[in-house]
Amino acid sequence: MSAAAQGTSKAAHSDVGPKKKKGPGALATAYLVIYNVVMTAGWLVIAVGLVRAYLARGSYHGLYYSIEKPLKFFQTGALLEILHCAVGIVPSSVVLTGFQVMSRVFLTWAVTHSIREVQSEDSVLLFVTAWTVTEIIRYSFYTFSLLNHLPYLIKWARYTFFIVLYPMGVSGELLTIYAALPYVQKTGLYSVTLPNKYNFSFDYYSFLILVMISYIPLFPQLYFHMIRQRKKVLGHTEDYSKVE
Repeated sequence: MSAAAQGTSKAAHSDVGPKKKKGPGALATAYLVIYNVVMTAGWLVIAVGLVRAYLARGSYHGLYYSIEKPLKFFQTGALLEILHCAVGIVPSSVVLTGFQVMSRVFLTWAVTHSIREVQSEDSVLLFVTAWTVTEIIRYSFYTFSLLNHLPYLIKWARYTFFIVLYPMGVSGELLTIYAALPYVQKTGLYSVTLPNKYNFSFDYYSFLILVMISYIPLFPQLYFHMIRQRKKVLGHTEDYSKVE
């Protein structure tokens, strides 16, 4: 799923609610601060790369190639977030975090990297842009939260920009997978046919179609969940501002 959905639930739970869970120890906090600072910087590098490539070319077509390496590196680096949950230094579901991270790693490597024909598609730039803006905000949010000094602007952006970025990212992801289908069907990429010694078959083309169908029930649930979390986190502040 789109980057805008990733980590929203755990961030929301840390912002609201009568019960506050004990945070990570000093060493774990220092590590998490460093991790989030590095990830913020990494996605800023990607953002700058996109802007510089656009200014140099005067066109947004094929901008993926200008940020391909850092995108793969920092998106793959998000796999550490699953480990953070597993060892308990981040109070979030391992399953949910794993699904969110792996879905993006899958799109990065198993679709965009593996099928070069789709790399020039405008839909790739669509989800890369959505991911980039979302991750700069998200990792900045986590960094300042760990330092107990969260600017309201970042908090507001964390729970507002997804309204546009999430549908934008999902649209780019779906269009990219759709564009990959003819090439997968033609080449038989990652498919396993019978007969073979393992008596096992796998059709990657059908698998990608199932992935696309899975967006139908998942997208509305996650999107409206985030809308509700936004009201919980920002509602009281916005109501107070209206009174003033």
